[in-house]
Amino acid sequence: MTVPKLALSDNTGEALAKTRADVVVVGTLAGEDGPVLAPGAAAVDAAFDGRLAGLLATLGASGKAEEVVKVPTLGKLPAGVVLAVGLGKQGDAVTPEQVRRAAGAAGRALAGTDRAFVTLSELDLQAAVEGTILGSYVFTAYRSEKGDAPLAKADFATPGTGTAGTAREHKATLKAAGAIAEAVIVARDLINTPPNDLFPASFADRAKKLAEDNGLEFEVLDEKALKRQGFGGILGVGGGSSRPPRLLRLAYKPAKAAKKVALVGKGITFDSGGISLKPAANMDHMTSDMSGAAGVLASVVLAAKLKYPLEVVAHIPLAENLPSGTSYRPGDVLTMYGGKTVEVLNTDAEGRLVLVDAMVRAAEENPDYLIETSTLTGAQVVALGNRTAGVMGSEGFRDRVAAIMQATGENGWAMPLPEELRADLDSRLADLANVTGHRWGGMLAAGIFLREFVADGLDWVHIDIAGPSFNTGSPWGYTGKGGTGVPVRSIAAVLADIAANG
Repeated sequence: MTVPKLALSDNTGEALAKTRADVVVVGTLAGEDGPVLAPGAAAVDAAFDGRLAGLLATLGASGKAEEVVKVPTLGKLPAGVVLAVGLGKQGDAVTPEQVRRAAGAAGRALAGTDRAFVTLSELDLQAAVEGTILGSYVFTAYRSEKGDAPLAKADFATPGTGTAGTAREHKATLKAAGAIAEAVIVARDLINTPPNDLFPASFADRAKKLAEDNGLEFEVLDEKALKRQGFGGILGVGGGSSRPPRLLRLAYKPAKAAKKVALVGKGITFDSGGISLKPAANMDHMTSDMSGAAGVLASVVLAAKLKYPLEVVAHIPLAENLPSGTSYRPGDVLTMYGGKTVEVLNTDAEGRLVLVDAMVRAAEENPDYLIETSTLTGAQVVALGNRTAGVMGSEGFRDRVAAIMQATGENGWAMPLPEELRADLDSRLADLANVTGHRWGGMLAAGIFLREFVADGLDWVHIDIAGPSFNTGSPWGYTGKGGTGVPVRSIAAVLADIAANG
């Protein structure tokens, strides 16, 4: 994992005259008559005798979101280049997400740069740090030619006089934002690792190393232990692969924990659909079907790094869903952990089967909250698209999590669990079936299936990230191609909210 080294710096003419940065990053806004310099650019503009906005306009800049225009300084500053990045339409206030996306676009454009001075942090320090680090991210582990290295060092302008926070608080924000962005990168690296190298046992090895490095409790159940303890969902789904399933438990336990939070993430390291085989087109995207597991692993490690006053316990079910002579079949009945039975009507609805085993196990530890996330349904993409996660669960906690996801820019949207869909999960043989048998409300029906295994009275939430977890299109903002790391930043914000408000 490569991330820029971070530092804070005064954003003054004197500081800029002494900077060792190669590039200075300023923000622009789309005004009615052309680009307008954003707060933080005053000292840079002064070096250009107040003519920077006009120069940018001459070069075709408009200030539109994520627009990048480079201007040589011609000796006016020690840095050789000013990089102006668009924040979008000028309005009453610039939002953190505008800053995050602009910083991400700048981070992508800074590939091959040793050091940058970023003034966007005058608008929002946390957003600027997160955006710069995440925009700089590249995954080149499997390339023989690595290309330009990502930005190596970033100096962030300290928010100026009149902004909230003391110098000590700004340093804490820099550290926390850096840790959160690094956690997203941990998840991205896992998601982007191909399935021939990332399978249940190797995922477990990586998780163990992270646990050891961060002082976490670690436990892994192999296929024999899973069978002894009755984890029928995980064993059923993983039975078709020569690489057997696992169930991981990682725990962060501070001395004084105000609340206990359980995290559960779906870890299908590759999903062919099993006997209910998927179409060949885009099946390679199913290397990302462990995005929930990656996010949960990164989040419990982050909880330890940021020392949240919470007990955070992650349960991560891992399996490959492959067709073979030992695969589970449509028509099979599985006995899940805890004793409920499920008739399998479609082996491509496998994620919910491994999840409920882990959710029931997690509830045995009596958490105050349960957060589960998974690339669960194609219906999520149909309903909400590729950038908006569906959020379901107990209504109060669901709405709280969805609002926090909106604030972080990860765009969760609260969705219902309609009672009339429950009867469609009735089985002729077992306690319930794993699918409804029709295409309507598939994301919601999956949430209802999960609800059947949630302990009474437990505040819980299910975050369906089938679309947002993996970007198959062009890079945008701070999101490159491949794994996105959604919803790590949201889980971090939810944990911080629980720590502050219970």
